[in-house]
Amino acid sequence: MARPVTNSAFEGLLSAAGYGNAHATFARQLNHAGRNEGAWRYDAASVYWWLRGRRPGEHVQAAMAETLARKLGRPVAVTELGFGATESIGECTYPTSIDGAINKAEQIWTRLAKHLNQQASGTFDSGKALEAALGWRYDLSDGSTSRTGRQQVTSTDVQSLYALADHFTDLDRRHGSGSPHTRAVMADFLVHQVAPMLRGTYTDAVGRGLMLAAAILSGQLAFMSYDAGEHAVAQHHVTLGLRLAKAADDRLYGAHLLANLATQAVFLGKAREAARLVEAAIDGAGRAPAAVLARLHATAATAYGQSGERRACQLALTTAERALDRAGDDPGPRWVGYFSPAHLAGAALRCLGDLHLHTEALRHVPGALTVGSQNLRTRALHTALIAKTHARAGDADTACNWSWKLAQQAGGIQSARLHQRVRELTAALRPHQASPQVNEVLLTLAAMPAVTLGRKHG
Repeated sequence: MARPVTNSAFEGLLSAAGYGNAHATFARQLNHAGRNEGAWRYDAASVYWWLRGRRPGEHVQAAMAETLARKLGRPVAVTELGFGATESIGECTYPTSIDGAINKAEQIWTRLAKHLNQQASGTFDSGKALEAALGWRYDLSDGSTSRTGRQQVTSTDVQSLYALADHFTDLDRRHGSGSPHTRAVMADFLVHQVAPMLRGTYTDAVGRGLMLAAAILSGQLAFMSYDAGEHAVAQHHVTLGLRLAKAADDRLYGAHLLANLATQAVFLGKAREAARLVEAAIDGAGRAPAAVLARLHATAATAYGQSGERRACQLALTTAERALDRAGDDPGPRWVGYFSPAHLAGAALRCLGDLHLHTEALRHVPGALTVGSQNLRTRALHTALIAKTHARAGDADTACNWSWKLAQQAGGIQSARLHQRVRELTAALRPHQASPQVNEVLLTLAAMPAVTLGRKHG
């Protein structure tokens, strides 16, 4: 039995525009209106759920208004669509105190748990990101973290949080974050388990461990939100994680989070801001273990490569390679153990490709393929990058071979970052589409499951 329509305003607009019995036509025209946003694949089922209360993102609503306005012959405001205003998660500010960080944690975790299927309003704010970097780097250290509350928290409780963080990290690497299910479970856990612990009773030593565990969980949720394309939510969680890492007096994890923020800025094309963020991370990390330094300088290389700073990029790559060579004797904290020669090779492929040094970039292909079997998303990301680099270098046949491998690897991975890589690969192959082989690959990429490509259904 069909569910009743709950959005009568949207239904009325569809009927007035002649789409009352032509939802598939509206969806096709909507996909065309949003073509600059990527490969949208909305269909009649999407319209069904929108009529019954599901809320699309603001960029989708803008394209809806444009499509309806064209048919109605008049302007259509987004507010006429009947989806209501998006609940804001507040301004992305770096908390000035530990109590402020705990309050902020409860606020954004609760909001995320309740409204995970809705996009948060707002976008990545470069100014707020740089403010957070300055606060983390230069604010005075906190005093004692000890508290008195309802729940006694012990070091054993804190260790269980680290184990759960490892579990969520493994799920993310295997399946990606496009599906909200894992993030929903994680947000619910943070609200009902971690937040009460932060307001509990603990000594200063336990408190610092608890702050670090909460920072790691918040940082993981930030990365998952970034991978799902929820950039405002991701930035909020990184900013919170930075403040919790400051309370824990753990400058290395704070530097790692700041580098994650720089990585997000690179993804969004904000290379100059990314460079400043990762430079602050390197400065704040100080005499860090070799593995941490390798990760930070690899991130710097991607920022410099995107901004066209060839000398700085190559210097950062060399520094990262030398640091990673020393990492066997100086491995660093457990959370940096993921960063492998394959991750560095992937960073080199990307930044050297951005500098149009395709031959030099392709020398890193063997290294990029040594990624661990559990890192399915990274393997697919690297495969897409290899295919794109070959295409940009003019070798369409080899690019096609790698594209076939990508199509086989990508099944079941839900990631907006992988979606973006596929878009970049498609753009790199289009100049060669006169070739029947390339044309077949383009059709295959276009037909990849929409869920794999990170399409938002709400």
